Amino acid sequence: MSRFAASTEVTASRSRDEIERTLERYGADQFMYGWQDDAAVVGFRMQGLHIRFVLPLPAKDERRFTHHSKGARTAESALKEWEQATRQRWRALALVIKAKLEAVESRISVIEDEFMANIVLPGAGNGTVGDWMRPQIAEAYRIGTMPPLLPMLPAPSADAS
Repeated sequence: MSRFAASTEVTASRSRDEIERTLERYGADQFMYGWQDDAAVVGFRMQGLHIRFVLPLPAKDERRFTHHSKGARTAESALKEWEQATRQRWRALALVIKAKLEAVESRISVIEDEFMANIVLPGAGNGTVGDWMRPQIAEAYRIGTMPPLLPMLPAPSADAS
């Protein structure tokens, strides 16, 4: 299967600008983005919810960029391959955000459902619902049962009827 926007010429900065314009058009009242070596972050506030996407970025020294079937690439060629992969990721993020917003706007879904994993929880060290739920989902599958709904309460005794 081919990767979405695998050969895009749209720069990462144009994709970020498109994401910002899209968010404004759909009613976001805050927007931010930043990056470090291995990830970029896009955050926004909409309908009172703080939403954050962390976009993993490929490392420039990955073998898929530095080598090809006949050996090592030149530094210039490796950089071009890395830039292409980075552009593709930004295009994919723009598509995801736009699709989710359109699903909400078209009343196919609601914002909480579309962005649930990316909603930043208050007082959770800036963690998201996804950060909080992933370990619980893994544990539920590991043990084969749902965790207690209110884990802070003691289990009911057998004679409580």
